[in-house]
Amino acid sequence: MNDNGLNGIPKWFGQKRLGAFIHWGVYAVGEKHEQELWRYRTPWPQYLDYVRRFAAPDFDPRRWLDFLQENGFEYLVFTTKHHDGFCMFDSSFTDFKVTNTPFGRDVFGLLAEECHKRSFPLVAYYSVVDWYHPAYPNCGGHHELFTDPARHNLAEYAGYLRSQIRELCTNYGTIHGIWWDMNTGNLEDPSINVMIRELQPQAVINDRGCSPGDYLTSERCAPEERRAGVKFEGCDSVGRFSWGYRRDEDYYSVDFFKGKVALTLGRGGNFLINVGPEPSGRFPEPAADIMAGVGQWYRRVREALTAPPQPAFSGPRRLVTGAAGGDTFYWILAEPSESDRFVLPGDVFPEISGAWLLNTGGELAVSDRRIFPEFFASPFRTVSGVPVDAGELRVLKIRFKSPVKIPDDAPGGPVL
Repeated sequence: MNDNGLNGIPKWFGQKRLGAFIHWGVYAVGEKHEQELWRYRTPWPQYLDYVRRFAAPDFDPRRWLDFLQENGFEYLVFTTKHHDGFCMFDSSFTDFKVTNTPFGRDVFGLLAEECHKRSFPLVAYYSVVDWYHPAYPNCGGHHELFTDPARHNLAEYAGYLRSQIRELCTNYGTIHGIWWDMNTGNLEDPSINVMIRELQPQAVINDRGCSPGDYLTSERCAPEERRAGVKFEGCDSVGRFSWGYRRDEDYYSVDFFKGKVALTLGRGGNFLINVGPEPSGRFPEPAADIMAGVGQWYRRVREALTAPPQPAFSGPRRLVTGAAGGDTFYWILAEPSESDRFVLPGDVFPEISGAWLLNTGGELAVSDRRIFPEFFASPFRTVSGVPVDAGELRVLKIRFKSPVKIPDDAPGGPVL
């Protein structure tokens, strides 16, 4: 039975907020890009040689899951079929698959088995566009190759897609979602999502498939959509120029991702951090360092990022979270502070009973101060010792001596 939450979306998706995205396929052998065929115009004979070279001697799903869980990640999205059409699962409907490589085993099946042991949600990424299947209408458009128009048959390809999605939903036990991508051919078929929900009641479905899904795949969810309870999920790759493995990659900083995660989760969304494993099956060391840096920080500040968004007190420089009418709120400071004292107006906020910097777990000093009594009738609630040059995004937890009454006339809240 589907344990649904807000707007009919399975509850697990609102409870598990930080996910890992893994782009892995035969393109890793080329060490250029997961879209090498399209971006580099690599000839098919050269690309097919990657299939004959895919041995992945170091792939170990236990090691992947150990790393993800140790670093605070809560679910996994894995590429079962990317744009090249190569399947990382043992599909009965194609020979272009991982079980026909020197590795010889079903990668998605091995991941599913390990995820089931740990009750770790696993979501299957599936690309609608397909550069290999002859029936897919590749016409040289966005994320499309040129193929033989005489063989194009969208209805035939839709049947192939449906058959493979059915395999993913029936051959691997419980899976927790289908992550559609790149429906450039505008394939429309609402019955496919219906089938997914019938076969996998716990599955969440994104908005990039053949009909509307359960949530938006963008951290840029508009304020009015967030207020309406629309669920959204942002994502980005640790590498600036690729999602799959790229030998000469430029990597983002840990602090860059802390900011993206905080601003997305603090507004009520989920976030995926992507890594492209090496051909061997190992995570590149720089990528692993980024994921560990963000993940360990997330574990320390999670309670703030997963609390309800509080737009009445948020502003352009910071986000506030915490249950309306409660006595505990969190300030996510996305930009440098002017000083090491954090102040709140006493006419809005009750007296503070305690404050903590979640980054370290350390308690901060609190006091009431009257600043220029002739101008300010109420005292300022003050938290002292907030790091100014901390080198990372800071998260404050502040508990008040009584519940905070959110003013109705404060859209955007006070300037803090």
